[in-house]
Amino acid sequence: MTSPYRAIYRTPGAMAFSVAGLVGRMPLSMLGIGIVTMVSQVTGRYGLAGALSATLALSGAVTGPRVSRMVDRYGQRRVLRPVCAVTVVSVAGLLVCTWAGAPDWAYFVCVLGAGTTPSTGAMVRSRWSEILRGTPEKLHTAYSVEAVVDEIVFIVGPILSVGLSTGWFAEAGPLLATVFLAAGVLALTALRSTEPVPHPDAHRSAGSVLAAPGLAVLVGVFVGTGAVFGAVEVVTVAFADERGHKALASVVLATYALGSCVAGVVFGLTRPRGTVAGRFRLGIVLMGVSMIPPLLIGNLFFLALALFFSGLTIAPTMVNAMGLVEQLVPRGRLTEGITWTSTGLAVGVAAGAALAGRVIDAHGARAAFWVGTAAAVFAAAAAFLGYRRLRPAPDREEQDHDGADRSSTQDHQRHLGTLEGEGVA
Repeated sequence: MTSPYRAIYRTPGAMAFSVAGLVGRMPLSMLGIGIVTMVSQVTGRYGLAGALSATLALSGAVTGPRVSRMVDRYGQRRVLRPVCAVTVVSVAGLLVCTWAGAPDWAYFVCVLGAGTTPSTGAMVRSRWSEILRGTPEKLHTAYSVEAVVDEIVFIVGPILSVGLSTGWFAEAGPLLATVFLAAGVLALTALRSTEPVPHPDAHRSAGSVLAAPGLAVLVGVFVGTGAVFGAVEVVTVAFADERGHKALASVVLATYALGSCVAGVVFGLTRPRGTVAGRFRLGIVLMGVSMIPPLLIGNLFFLALALFFSGLTIAPTMVNAMGLVEQLVPRGRLTEGITWTSTGLAVGVAAGAALAGRVIDAHGARAAFWVGTAAAVFAAAAAFLGYRRLRPAPDREEQDHDGADRSSTQDHQRHLGTLEGEGVA
């Protein structure tokens, strides 16, 4: 491992919570596709399977920011364990419903509960922000690591979920996703020394952190970015199917994620220049430009090549986005802010996939690549029009010259001292 990565993982507890976060994040890519595979296999009803998947995404979009808001107020351990228990019980109920042939309404009740799955990625990023406070270069590397972890999750997760459900038994994919969630959350919440300090005062009279103008702009950009991802996924499958090689769609999509992985690793080794907002805007523009070549291709090989180069723009843009969130929202509401970007992304993915599907049905796969291009243009326009609103939150502007917030650091030291007094490692 090269020196910038060694430097961040020398921080006590960093490796442990990073690994726990990887395990706990697997349901992000496994649960939805696992439910679709399970229900379609058992019932043969793709309409029901798709409706359940959409309900899961909607439930997550509604509950995710609220769960993260409670985490900021009360702490990860106090909130994540009971929320995780709700998810586990709900998925278990869904598995029983599938096995017993329950009525449709029972499926939807269980899926609504399963949508409370906590945003483990936001929890891990908030820990990085806490332990690397005042060292922006190290935080840049840490966010790059997390962007790569996200891509690994989306490469490995669907393969595991679909493979187990089709090759073993129908419920295996969602079952394994739930095991990963429970193991990851339990491991993460057991690591008390790196848990961010709760900030109950930050929420007593405040509304949603989405009211921060800069964050609203960022979420809008993420809706467009998510639409790019959703469209690319659906169109690639249809494009491969039209050419008689549907099975190769997963390989082509893997090159998209691989490009992002490569870029994330390299980006983490660089020393960032300029402002975070400026780098983010540049990344969004490059992402838009990278969606032009897929409009011109005619076979799967060149589509894979085009998507690889398009993927190179993803991880750096996401890293800069997390850096922006870290600046835009008050420190006591960071987890909620990060989760709102994930919510925007999820909404965009659903919208992009749905719109691309309609265009494919009417005009074919090649025409549907325009959906991704249009979504990228929307994201770039939102980034440029809202650029002046991407300003640091007041408590971020009051930081010392070296970037460290002394009072918050003292709070964290007192927090650690309390934990040591309780005998917590």
